[in-house]
Amino acid sequence: MGKIVQAAKITHVPTMLLSERPGRLEGTRQQAIDGQREIARRAREAGADTAVVLDTHWQVNAGYHINSNARFNGVYTSHEFPHFIQDLEYDYAGNPALGDLIAGKATDRGVFTLSHHVETLDLEYGTLVPMRYMNPEGDLKVVSVAAWCTVHSIESSRKLGEAIREAVEASDSKVLLLASGSLSHKIWDNDLYEANNGTFTISSEFNRQVDLRVLELWQKGEIATFLKMLPDYARYCSGEGNMHDTAMLFGALGWDSYAGRGELIGEYFPSSGTGQANVVFPVT
Repeated sequence: MGKIVQAAKITHVPTMLLSERPGRLEGTRQQAIDGQREIARRAREAGADTAVVLDTHWQVNAGYHINSNARFNGVYTSHEFPHFIQDLEYDYAGNPALGDLIAGKATDRGVFTLSHHVETLDLEYGTLVPMRYMNPEGDLKVVSVAAWCTVHSIESSRKLGEAIREAVEASDSKVLLLASGSLSHKIWDNDLYEANNGTFTISSEFNRQVDLRVLELWQKGEIATFLKMLPDYARYCSGEGNMHDTAMLFGALGWDSYAGRGELIGEYFPSSGTGQANVVFPVT
């Protein structure tokens, strides 16, 4: 029987890649990189063989979608930030059976979901950036779930999360479940970016304060309270992908009955106006 052995909400900011290179940003995101390596270490220690990534950079406008290819390899340059992410090589095995099973379980719950085996369906950087640090040897299989959901309800994303857990438990996979997206996500206006040292600052003090309160709720285990505010949080703090990754994550963990406490791995940090963190949630 399969199991979700580790779950986390994680960052995927492109400046993590720039942090590796000589120059102005060298080393500036090291704590975020180290945090993801630690999360992956714990997951492997718990027996993980597959990473299921809820990717807020994969935009979908109808239905739910899963990239269930047997293999992912190529060279990626971001259309959004070609000056940040370019010529990023990747090569990962997939887990088609698990992707298909998730789609089937979700559809059975009334949430229409398609599992795709299309060689030209590439991965987005919400998957590729964390996999660079969490899966450098490619020993974890990868399943990517679209989580930039433009016309979807939080309720249906919760059900998809429940289906993920049901599918994992019906499989033989040991899964690291990753909600890949920011906390608040109001990127600096272009004309204000340089004047506000935008790479290292947040665009709204209101957003920062709400982010800090959310982290406090997670660390105290007050998940039910957080879930009551999730739709407003996503709306008023410009949650990335409308925070459907987060709804899926907590759906898989048990929603408002989840009794675990989040553990902040490293530090909360601003990036290009947004709020970022790596947070582990123990699986109960």
